[in-house]
Amino acid sequence: MACVSGSHAMLCGAMRTNLPQKRRQVIEGAGLLIGITAFMWLIEAINALVGGERLDKWGGIHARNIGDLWSVFTSWFLHANFSPHLLDNTIPFLFMGAFIAFHGARRLAAVTVIVIVVGGLGTWLISPSNVYTVGASGVVFGYATYLFARGLFDRNILELLVGVIVGLVWGAALVSSVVPHQGVSWQAHVCGAVGGVVAAYVLASRSRRQVGDGGSGGSAVPDSDPLKEHHDALDRLLSR
Repeated sequence: MACVSGSHAMLCGAMRTNLPQKRRQVIEGAGLLIGITAFMWLIEAINALVGGERLDKWGGIHARNIGDLWSVFTSWFLHANFSPHLLDNTIPFLFMGAFIAFHGARRLAAVTVIVIVVGGLGTWLISPSNVYTVGASGVVFGYATYLFARGLFDRNILELLVGVIVGLVWGAALVSSVVPHQGVSWQAHVCGAVGGVVAAYVLASRSRRQVGDGGSGGSAVPDSDPLKEHHDALDRLLSR
């Protein structure tokens, strides 16, 4: 790339600096996504070795059981079997997760944690008693709704296009999965989807959530917003 003096030279220098940073960000995001996927497959291998449902019963969500509330953090990584359960979750998990991982490991981790917490607590509250819930499908739903909602909150055409692509590829399967089926937790799917919308709002870019027509110099989050302090902290963390 040829550069000239003055402001154009400064812009060119910034672009050269940002390219390695972006490449590292993508690599770190992809590494985390692959690492999470590998961890789920490792856990299922251990589960198969120790007797099939032993880990599922131990780490699955048992609704409204205070003593098992911690399972909201473990149930998403457990599956009933390799195929079809784990395999069917892995494919959309990687597909949708890749779009999020493009923005780095911090963004992927933040979305995943928010979806797990919101979706897990919701599943723990509304699932039927005397059953346990396992599987990453709730996270998949959270990733999907995050990608749908992110473009709306960020007011970004490219991000809206990503949401459209996800809807075209997986929309029918996602919609059918919230219809009650025997042995399928629609509660985890719906609550995971809610978690994705929450993640999209909480992590929305401040620079694009403008108030009115304030322009680039205006406040992205109004001072009256009770979450303003949290938005500011997240922006500083995710922009590093």
